[in-house]
Amino acid sequence: MSVDQLLDAVAAACFLIGSSLALVAAVGILRFPDVLSRMHAGAKPQVIGLMFLLVGLGTQLRDLASTGLLLLVVVFQLFTSPIATHMMARATYRAGEVREDLLEVDELTPVLREDEGPRGAP
Repeated sequence: MSVDQLLDAVAAACFLIGSSLALVAAVGILRFPDVLSRMHAGAKPQVIGLMFLLVGLGTQLRDLASTGLLLLVVVFQLFTSPIATHMMARATYRAGEVREDLLEVDELTPVLREDEGPRGAP
């Protein structure tokens, strides 16, 4: 088995794992009962699945410039996805769209009671 064949096999495995994680995320978004669970199902496997897909693509391309660009995409995704998910969850909570019977710990209500000023757009 040559090095090219080995790298192609690694790339194929990464593509399969990344695609499987994207499928798991889609099923989780469809099946989970509340907004917060669906956001968790969409964020976690999505980021890891994208990382596997980009590793597979970098392995398949075997070009240093393309691999560097793909690495930047992974870093950007790792920084922005948790922040975006957190802000969406917070906005959903403030809008009253969270099922409180499914919450085990609620640390946001006391904080929101302290700050009763106007929020968001009218």
